Amino acid sequence: MKVCKFGGSSVKNSTQIKKIIEIVKRDDKRQVIVVSAPGRDETYDEKITDHLLNLATQGLHFLEHKIEVSVENSFEAIMSKYEKLCDDLQISKDNILDNLKNDLQNCKLQDDKKIAFFLSRGEHYNAKIIAKYMKKVGINIKLMLPEDFGFILSDCYTDGKVQEQTYANIKKHLVLKDNEKVIIPGFYGITKNKDIAVMSRGGSDLTGGELAYALDADIYENWTDTNGVYEVDPRVIPQADVIPRLTFKELRLLSSKGFNVFHFNAMLNCKKSKIPIRVRNTNNPTNKGTVILSERVPMEKLVGIAKLDNMASIHIQKAMLGEEVGFTAELLKIFGEFGINTYHYPTDKDDLAILVEQEDLKGNINNLRRAIDKRLKPDNIFITYSLSVITLVGIGLKEDSFTIVDALTALKENNIAFEMFDMSPSKISFHIGVAQNISDIALETLYEKLLTKDNCIC
Repeated sequence: MKVCKFGGSSVKNSTQIKKIIEIVKRDDKRQVIVVSAPGRDETYDEKITDHLLNLATQGLHFLEHKIEVSVENSFEAIMSKYEKLCDDLQISKDNILDNLKNDLQNCKLQDDKKIAFFLSRGEHYNAKIIAKYMKKVGINIKLMLPEDFGFILSDCYTDGKVQEQTYANIKKHLVLKDNEKVIIPGFYGITKNKDIAVMSRGGSDLTGGELAYALDADIYENWTDTNGVYEVDPRVIPQADVIPRLTFKELRLLSSKGFNVFHFNAMLNCKKSKIPIRVRNTNNPTNKGTVILSERVPMEKLVGIAKLDNMASIHIQKAMLGEEVGFTAELLKIFGEFGINTYHYPTDKDDLAILVEQEDLKGNINNLRRAIDKRLKPDNIFITYSLSVITLVGIGLKEDSFTIVDALTALKENNIAFEMFDMSPSKISFHIGVAQNISDIALETLYEKLLTKDNCIC
């Protein structure tokens, strides 16, 4: 059995939906199909999920992002989108549109319960439409909604976590015959009290991953609009190649530094059961994509280079800092109290630096600095903004640290200064901090030196 998840770009309009039908038909093992809400396309500038959130928050969602879209505009965009899907696929739309309109106009829920319910409607109705079309073209498909088979989430309505009972429910209710397929809307589930809850954004990936784990699938296919995981960001370096094989650990390191291919939590249980995940392109289905494995033979020393922009470094100096027991723990506690995620902690005897996302400091930096001053009494606090962290990843690096020398030499030869260097404890990645205004040049330099076929360190 294969579990296949199709993201928003793969189901954004009738043309894309017809492509996924052909993909499903091509392989009888593709029995479990998870679909997202429609993504943005040429007609609709914003995702349907964002319009639903705007509707649930009475227009605040787009207002906070300085986008001028009224509640009325969002309602019209949602209704017209689903009407057009039905018309283009030539399926009956009356029940679908009537029920959708009722859900959006007569909802009595409040606060997070309302937001979760509205957010879930994107996947809910897209799955219904696609299921109808699949039946029309002769696929033996049945629609199973999370509320029907018990996809149980925690009571945190807008960031629900999958509960243990869910796996037993999946095994019990998703028993399929050889020629039978099932389509399931991703992203949402129900609480133990039968309320709708959603997972974090990108939650359709999570639905797919949990289904693959519970059903012990042979493989989890994640279909998107990219050929796979690239060596470097193809928006910066268009000639970059797709990485054919990655371990979960390597992808974890790359995804934490800007490789946002899909939700990493979707991989956790697949990793536990050693279920391979293959990232593939709906628009290029003959391409094999990237397969993510629990283990692989390290034929390459370096597989990818990620870049994370908009970082800031908070450098703290204090005499005898290294001898002060609990200093680092208290410092990290302060960051936690402000809800600021921390990344790297380069240290020296009297110095400690913390890397954070620059956005997290907005509205917090004055009070954060004040709390550090009062509780830890440092000699100095220096903050460097607009940093980029470039991360080089590959399990083969563990056996060959000379790649670090090659990387730093390439930067030196091109007069590219760096602000920070840090090697991971696992020795399969290292991080170089550079000023953001030269980060693309630094990335290109490292790519040319370390990953092009002429210079590839293999």
